[in-house]
Amino acid sequence: MPARSAARATRTAKRAQPAGKTAAADKPRCGLCGKRSRLTRTECCGQWICDDADSYVLFSYARNSCWRNHRRYTLCGHHYREGHQGRWQDCAKCRSGIKTEMYVYYGTNEYNFEKLADPPTFEPTRCAACNRVIKLATEGYTISRGGTYCARCRPLPF
Repeated sequence: MPARSAARATRTAKRAQPAGKTAAADKPRCGLCGKRSRLTRTECCGQWICDDADSYVLFSYARNSCWRNHRRYTLCGHHYREGHQGRWQDCAKCRSGIKTEMYVYYGTNEYNFEKLADPPTFEPTRCAACNRVIKLATEGYTISRGGTYCARCRPLPF
């Protein structure tokens, strides 16, 4: 055995855990944030995720819960909630039931364990009054008879 390999084997053996002890690397971690405590498996895809739905404050729209973010803001979570059959990546109901811009966001954002491989192209949504691009996934907007309006042109009534 070459000297370098023997030294590496010795270092590895020294780091080995005693019998009966679990190495941190053996413990599951959240597939989104990497934490190792308070985990559960997702209902939709069975991935390890933080069991932190209780940290979400109702109507805050905060993005501080891994569990809620995956369930609410991904095609995987949508597909499961709607009771669709098969894989979300191939689901015609998911594809036709969500506006393309949102379909792409739900399939490619940071709350996915597996991202949409070949997202479709789309024309961005523009404000009917000022023609500014509205990012539907992250910005406020209003939809009315005249079209979609950004929050600057049609402030929300509250």
